[in-house]
Formats: sequence, C-alpha cells, structure tokens
Amino acid sequence: MRSKTLQQTLVAGLCLVLGTLSTAGFAEEVRLQGSGASFPFPIYSKWFRDFSEKHDDIRVDYQAKGSGAGIRDYINEVVDFAGSDAAMNDEEIKDAKRGVVLLPVTAGEVVLTYNLDGVKSLKLPRDVYPDIFSGKISKWNDPRIAKANPGVKLPDSDITVVVRSDSSGTTYVFTGHLSEINDTFKQEVGQGKAPQWPKSNRFVKSPKNDGITATVKQTPGSIGYIEYGYAKLTKMPVAMLENKSGNFVSPGPESGSAALASAEFPAGNLPGSEVPDLRAWVFDPAGAKAWPIASFTWLLIPQEMPKEKAEAMHKLVEYSITEGQKIADSMGYIPLPENVVETVRDVAKHVKAK
Repeated sequence: MRSKTLQQTLVAGLCLVLGTLSTAGFAEEVRLQGSGASFPFPIYSKWFRDFSEKHDDIRVDYQAKGSGAGIRDYINEVVDFAGSDAAMNDEEIKDAKRGVVLLPVTAGEVVLTYNLDGVKSLKLPRDVYPDIFSGKISKWNDPRIAKANPGVKLPDSDITVVVRSDSSGTTYVFTGHLSEINDTFKQEVGQGKAPQWPKSNRFVKSPKNDGITATVKQTPGSIGYIEYGYAKLTKMPVAMLENKSGNFVSPGPESGSAALASAEFPAGNLPGSEVPDLRAWVFDPAGAKAWPIASFTWLLIPQEMPKEKAEAMHKLVEYSITEGQKIADSMGYIPLPENVVETVRDVAKHVKAK
C-alpha cells in the first residue's frame, strides 16, 4: 500500500514539474499576421524575418498583395495589421471598427524603369513622362524625348506602358504626382489606387512591383513605375526625371531625403479619433536636388489589441524605427529623419492592450 502511495506521489510530482517546465520553457508563440503594400515588401521581409529571429516567442508574417487589398483585409479584420502606401482615406478610417493608428515606418521613391536596348541613360522631362502615361506620347523617338537625350539612339518603336493591375498605393503616389504636375493627366486619368488608364493595346497591366519589374524586363520598348528598392535589387535601369526646380536628378538617398524634407504632418487627429494624423504627402517636392516622386509608407495598426499582440506590436514598431532604419539605405529606401522617428514612437503609444 505504501509502495502504491509513494508511486502516486512521484507521478504527481513529475507531472507538476513537467507542467511547470511546459509553461515556463514553451510559452505559446504570438503571431502577428499582416498584408498589403508591395512597395515596402523587400524591407518588410528583412525586418520581420530578423525581428522574429531575435524574438523566439513572436512570429511576424506579411503577404504583399497591394495596398488596396491590405486595407480591405484590415477593415474586414482578417489580419492583425496592414501596410499601405496610400495610408487610408477618411471613409476607410470610418469603416475600420477597430480604429486605426497610422504609422509611417519607412519611405521610398517611385522610379520609371525601362527596357531599351543600348540605352544606358535616359532623361525624361516633366512635361514628357505624364504624356507617356496618359497615352499622348506613343513613340520612343518622339521629338520631345529626343531633344532631352541628344546623342542617344532612340528606336522608332511603340512605347509599351506597364501599369499595376491591382489596387496599389504605389499607383496612388505615382498618379498623385502626375496629377499635380499635369492637368491633362489629372482630368483624363486622375489620382487613385486603381485609376482608369487609357484603353490602348500599348498599355499592359501586371500585379505588384515585382510583376511590373518582370514585365518590363521581358518586354523590349517598355516602361513602368516601381519602387526604387526593386530597381536597385534587380539592377533595372531607371530614368532621370526633371524635378520642380528644372534639374534632371537620379533616385537615391540624397534626392529622396531632399524630397521628404518638405513633408509636414497635419496638425489635427484622424477622423473620429484622438490619434494624431500622420498622413503627409509630397506630390511635387521643391528643392534643387529633390527626387520628384517620393512617399512615406504606413503600417495600419488597431487602437486596441489583445495584450500579447499589443506588446509584440510595440516591440516590432520600435525595432522598425531603430534597428530597421540602419538597413534602409542599402535596400533602396529612405531612412526616416530623427524627428519623424520620435513622432512615430509617440503616436505608437495609442496602440493599447485590451
């Protein structure tokens, strides 16, 4: 009888020890699931992978499917957070039952990549590239293109224009710039995540930044708009663009930082919220060295999250605006100015545990 009692005691003790070890050493993994913008996908992939490796109890997954799809996923509450290059408009914010905290965590430049055999350098004036994307200029040897590129042998061939097929924040930024500098483009195409491009067989649609990159690479005589980081990683050629000051500039950290220097956050809060509004746009930046098409890109985060997820999200945001910024330049993104980092850190406090 004593033997049986001792055996039961030992078994009970062993179960208690194993239970304690299980609780202490094998805590349940917190998973943050996100979707949205493809514009920041290369740097997000690196950030989220490195962050997850540094935090064994947190896993961050992100699916690049376009800003519009990310916003829909966020509003429909099928993801914990989303990414958008277009932030969110007032109506979308009102549709978000969880509320939203919009945090600009990185920034980038939209560039024009092209496929012209033998053309290593291409300049496009600010009255030319809007007409290419509104269908007004259809030939590569158009006199206005030729005038800006003396000595460059331009082919007598059609221009194939590659645009996004998905609802895209990159498109929103790009068309916002074109609408700002060209009234005809504004009236005929306009700004949007999925605008009405000209109905022409010269216009080809492809999904996401990597889709446009691949299509341009495979299509002689084509031009498309992508994020600078994609062009840098894939070694795609990019055109020099004429900026507001009349200078032809190349994309890069210097011209990108010069573009963001004029960005100002609104003084008020998001609609129906006490969260400060961090939606800032620079659709046609001034400055002699400024790249003409640059933008922040935002994380969309609920105002209230389960405690474990809220704590993990705060850690992720802090990592993104500190350690994450150190690799921005090397990946083709614009490091956030220190004042923006401090602003993002402060506004992130509006993400609360419930």
